[in-house]
Amino acid sequence: MSTAAVVLAAGGGTRFAGPSHKLLAPFRGHTVFAWVLDAVLAAGLDETIVVVGAVDLRSELDGRPVLVVDNPDWQQGQATSLRAGWTTAQQQGHDAVVVGLGDQPLVPSSAWRAVAEGTTPIVVATYEGRRRNPVRLAHQVWPLLSSSGDEGAREVLRERPDLVSEVPCAGHADDIDTVEDLRRWNLPTTSRSSGQSTKRGRC
Repeated sequence: MSTAAVVLAAGGGTRFAGPSHKLLAPFRGHTVFAWVLDAVLAAGLDETIVVVGAVDLRSELDGRPVLVVDNPDWQQGQATSLRAGWTTAQQQGHDAVVVGLGDQPLVPSSAWRAVAEGTTPIVVATYEGRRRNPVRLAHQVWPLLSSSGDEGAREVLRERPDLVSEVPCAGHADDIDTVEDLRRWNLPTTSRSSGQSTKRGRC
């Protein structure tokens, strides 16, 4: 089974009041988005698809083995980016996608791998019992996903619990939504390998 990683990085980040878009904000010596992309690529899935929209991420993508997909409808909600991601994965011949967000820099590569290895139609990472990203969505559930709004796959998770399994993971899935979030998590770190946070461990 072929599985693609899909990174949703198209939003406007309007809650972030910093001098740059939140994905380009400095975070532990790099940018928020660079940490996410390093973790995804280190997970070694069959392909990495990055959905972009509001901000120019070319400086972060140059030379990276990723397929960039532009979502001109990003203002209509995250579901449009998710749709752009799974539609591209379908065109590329993949059987499943593992979806994560471009503003969660402390999700380690081990979480992406563990979720990708799940066998149920929907596999959700959990952190200390809380469901967060990334989420694996097999091809049979793609037609069930909303095409607009900000819920993404959450509606399907609520309505079809019979399709869902969970994978406990290490790391943190907190979003960098505000300058305060950035300050709280922007602590020194001695290693950037495999996209791991300072709390290390396997899923």
